[in-house]
Amino acid sequence: MYNPYNQRIKYFAVPVFIGFFLLFGCASPRLSKLDSRLNNGPLKNSFHGLVVIDSKTAETIYNTNGDRYFTPASNVKVVTLYTSLKLLPKNVPALKYAIQKDTLYVEGTGDPTWFHPYFKDSTAIALFKKHDHLALHLKNSIEDKFGPGWAWEDYDTYFSPQKNTLPLFGNVLTISNNNGLEVHPQFLSEMVSVKDESKKREEFTNQFYIKPLEQDTLQVPLITNDSLTKKLLEEILKKNVTLIDSFPSIQKEVFYGIASDSIYRQMLHESDNFLAEQLLMIGSSTLSDTLSTQKSISYMLENELSDLEHKPRWVDGSGLSRYNLFTPRSMVQILQKIYSEVPKERLFKLFPMWDSTGTIKKWEKEGVEPYIFAKSGSLGNNYNLSGYLKAKSGKILIFSLMNNHFTVPTSQIRAEIESVLNQIREKN
Repeated sequence: MYNPYNQRIKYFAVPVFIGFFLLFGCASPRLSKLDSRLNNGPLKNSFHGLVVIDSKTAETIYNTNGDRYFTPASNVKVVTLYTSLKLLPKNVPALKYAIQKDTLYVEGTGDPTWFHPYFKDSTAIALFKKHDHLALHLKNSIEDKFGPGWAWEDYDTYFSPQKNTLPLFGNVLTISNNNGLEVHPQFLSEMVSVKDESKKREEFTNQFYIKPLEQDTLQVPLITNDSLTKKLLEEILKKNVTLIDSFPSIQKEVFYGIASDSIYRQMLHESDNFLAEQLLMIGSSTLSDTLSTQKSISYMLENELSDLEHKPRWVDGSGLSRYNLFTPRSMVQILQKIYSEVPKERLFKLFPMWDSTGTIKKWEKEGVEPYIFAKSGSLGNNYNLSGYLKAKSGKILIFSLMNNHFTVPTSQIRAEIESVLNQIREKN
């Protein structure tokens, strides 16, 4: 017997099903087997999310837990890259200055490249040497030396240098003991002892240690302060430097340093936390005279990232903090913005190649062009990968695969991620 109520249920069920599908997840029929795979094997007991979209059409090819928040670790550096692309010019603002009579007044912008172990930039020194008197303003920041939520016990580790307005030598002391003790910068050698200590530096003083049989070259964070910056510059310039509490009320000029892309590339390829943190400080120098990571973050969330589907909790530039929270969907949206604004040739030079061993410098799969360009992010029990995948069809796919709370070895997670991405590559 005809029942109009049953008929209405049928008509009603179709839009409800479609709405449920769009709201809670979707997958291309070609990738339907991924559901089972992501809930078994190394990923079985962890929390994971994956979003894959077509870069050209923005069509969602796969989505599971794309709206859930994850600890992103160094995937935050993708957001720092986008911030830098929006706020910084082709060459990094190295400092702000003004000249009055025979005095050069200078304040830092946070540029991390001055005598940095990798960049070794000394461009601004030529400007300093042209003037008899140098007055240095270092009070133009409201930044703490560490980011919120950083692990306190990492104070002597290479990946956790302090932040400041005018960093020198990467804010680290470079020490080796292979053929006798070598220290850089050399005039800080009196701070180093060859001694079998568990830590490489005292927590509250610049007293450093290297073990007698240490074979590696160490980079140990300095405790930065105004007096140390003054001393370092005086040693470099061989003349006196005056510290001032405020900048004179005169027009400032900007002095530009090295190519910004060279900093972005090093940050992403080496996952360099120091560069990432300082880039957000430089970004804030374009917004105001006061350096602040939070100024850059607030500006981006209120402007360039205001359309994200899921507003992140974003507290630092490097991802060292476990306070950060991002969804895979938001990470993909940011990657899509970068893709639409940066030419592919430039983009795939900035982003590192990746395989199951992690970031790689040389692609060794013979007969196969590099096809994964992505930034990894790892903290204890967390491993994430977000970036671009070149499918066999020639399509460029944008993805974010985030994994939190696993207890198996990270090598197993990386291998599984590569296998999943290869499956996606083959099917698209």
